[in-house]
Amino acid sequence: MTHKARILGLSTIALAIGFNLPYAHLATVFDYPDILRRPAGEVLARFADGGASLVLTWHAFAWAALLLTPLTVALALTAENRASSERLAFLAAITGALSGIAQAMGLWRWVFVVPGLARNHQGGDASARASAESTFATLNAYGGVAIGEHLGQWLLVFFVLALSTIQWRQQRRLSGGTGFLTASAIAIGTTEGLAIALGRDGDLFSLFTIAGFLGLTAWLMLIGIRLLPGTRNDSAPVSENRDHGG
Repeated sequence: MTHKARILGLSTIALAIGFNLPYAHLATVFDYPDILRRPAGEVLARFADGGASLVLTWHAFAWAALLLTPLTVALALTAENRASSERLAFLAAITGALSGIAQAMGLWRWVFVVPGLARNHQGGDASARASAESTFATLNAYGGVAIGEHLGQWLLVFFVLALSTIQWRQQRRLSGGTGFLTASAIAIGTTEGLAIALGRDGDLFSLFTIAGFLGLTAWLMLIGIRLLPGTRNDSAPVSENRDHGG
């Protein structure tokens, strides 16, 4: 069990750091995430200028999101967590796995759809550019905002809340409290898409999303470090508040 815990702990730390790398690169070369709310023509022009390296960066970002699926299942369904609350453990596993899939689906639009739109926009006439811009706006609103950001991030909120509740029951106040703050920030941030749909300014909500994902990094790091040998007390009694879903 110690060997498995070490692998899970190192994997959690690696992903906590890893998903920030393509994000940071996109922020540097593509002005992400601010670029998402700019006119479609400007986004497509910037994307075409980015070339293959930009597409591959989005590909790496999508894979980082998808890797949340097996990781969240493994983190949720440890023997310790299932002993504390089987219902919450399975809720965390299901919502975490679905979150990774939904976010990856949203991100992969930049790999398999947007490059073609950007080429048509760059080399086409006025009609082709207008068509590419219209298609991109629709794709971004549904595939990006609705599926990747709204659905994917709400599922992430449920995962973090469920697992943080288990941690709180286990008297792990630092990670549990960090998780609650993280989930709250991401939940507020998801309102950005709804605000835009209602014709309102969503800039304030986007700041909560950024804060929430920084919190997610810290929370995953705390979980990963605790799983490493020598940093946890495996002989500590499990919380008596057991809930096996019966």
